[in-house]
Amino acid sequence: MEELVIRDADVVDGSGDPSYRADVVVDGGRIVSIVKEAADAGCQRPTARRELDAEGLVLAPGFIDMHAHSDLALLRDPDHSAKAAQGVTLEVLGQDGLSYAPVDDRTLGEVRRAIAGWNGSGDDVDFDWRTVGEYLDRLDRGIAVNAAYLIPQGTVRALAVGWEDRKATPEELDRMRQLVAEGMEQGAVGMSSGLTYTPGMYAEDAELTELCRVVASYGGYYCPHHRSYGAGALEAYEEMVALTREAGCPLHLAHATMNFGVNRGRAPELLSLLDAALDAGADISLDTYPYTPGCTTLVALLPSWASEGGPQEILRRLADEATAERIRHHLEVTGSDGCHGVPVEWETIEISGVGDPALGAYVGRTVLESARERGESPWAVARELLLKDRLAPTILQHVGHEENVRAIMRHRVHTGGSDGILQGAKPHPRAYGTFPHYLGHYVRELGVLSLEECVAHLTSRPAARLRLPDRGLVREGYRADLVLFDPATVAAGSTFAEPRTLPTGIPHVLVDGRFVIEDGRRTDELAGRAVRGTRR
Repeated sequence: MEELVIRDADVVDGSGDPSYRADVVVDGGRIVSIVKEAADAGCQRPTARRELDAEGLVLAPGFIDMHAHSDLALLRDPDHSAKAAQGVTLEVLGQDGLSYAPVDDRTLGEVRRAIAGWNGSGDDVDFDWRTVGEYLDRLDRGIAVNAAYLIPQGTVRALAVGWEDRKATPEELDRMRQLVAEGMEQGAVGMSSGLTYTPGMYAEDAELTELCRVVASYGGYYCPHHRSYGAGALEAYEEMVALTREAGCPLHLAHATMNFGVNRGRAPELLSLLDAALDAGADISLDTYPYTPGCTTLVALLPSWASEGGPQEILRRLADEATAERIRHHLEVTGSDGCHGVPVEWETIEISGVGDPALGAYVGRTVLESARERGESPWAVARELLLKDRLAPTILQHVGHEENVRAIMRHRVHTGGSDGILQGAKPHPRAYGTFPHYLGHYVRELGVLSLEECVAHLTSRPAARLRLPDRGLVREGYRADLVLFDPATVAAGSTFAEPRTLPTGIPHVLVDGRFVIEDGRRTDELAGRAVRGTRR
């Protein structure tokens, strides 16, 4: 007898087609049968050792978070309710060009310092890996939800070239090609870049093109955080489209937003650019989160020249009065490339987390608010924070536009990605709320998307981008990565004031046929594993 029958579910199967009522039988981690309209057809209903009454609930494929920063959180936090409670059953890690494999001892230390604001210091993690394959093996020991991995181009450059702003030598480029090929062979699904973060931003297009050729040869995709989301955003999108066309590599645009005042109402221009490329045969997809503010680290706003050489050089420059004044001028007057070519507006920069608890008074306040309270300039406050907290502060950047968010999420190649940074006392609520916020706010309350459309955006579309043949749909033979939610009550509990509040209306989540959320509570199951890329 099979393990589980989910009885009388309203199945929204991920295809975008209308829902249907069915009994769904799960056994051995897979969907073994789907009996539609069983109660009304008069046929014999399936039985199993366990029966779950799903009356009034939607049964959908588990959600795929196409842009996650859980690289260490999955290892240190077996609970991981931040994502499991949202119905997420697969996360894509290694984002924005910086993560923890492939590394050697030198680059591991550098990367840990550089992205402590994203993932914490890692002092509570045993870094017993160096290669991509070893990291995936570590995930295979058991994690809350499944995870796929992108090779981080910035980390690869740090390993082969260093943190200097210069062109790679032919030998260094060969080494980077080799590292990318090894990572793809070991199970990565593609490559990411952070082209406003060092050292990845120092790569010229020709270098990126060569690495993308390697990725494409293994059937992977390129996921860039491109060179600007502010001034020059459209040009930056065009650059990525042209680069991947030249390389013959599929393109997935990370957190594809149009931010800052210069881009208010300009989403249609981006979508026209993408439609023209798609109609010409380009293979493009994108992800967004359903919120207007962004989230990054405070140090990321600095001009690229101030970040050359890595974290220790940044701290040295910040400590020097004359150099710090140059940095301020670039930030406040010229428009730093780290701040997307737009002069920083300190009233939009809210400190969301610090590494040192003694600096907690800054959290939840904008830099301008703290400056006024202290009778100092905003730059003096930001500089002091960076120095005292050794580059660890994270920020919310309130620079987005609701009309752009809604327009982009309607697009035919849109998928969902939380970009969820789980660090800090007041992280962005998208880390805990992205997927129920889509379903509750943008589907039920606003009607921006139909329920069937939205579920397809969050399931089958990302599964297709990841080239996963047995995930993303409710189909016989597919993996039993499933979520059951109440369409009348599903909602994000997280807010900007209380960002770690779990969602409502999602009582059950299964990973590989095992309940990781049951009756709204996290079980002790560690059913997740590494999901390795499929090769051509």
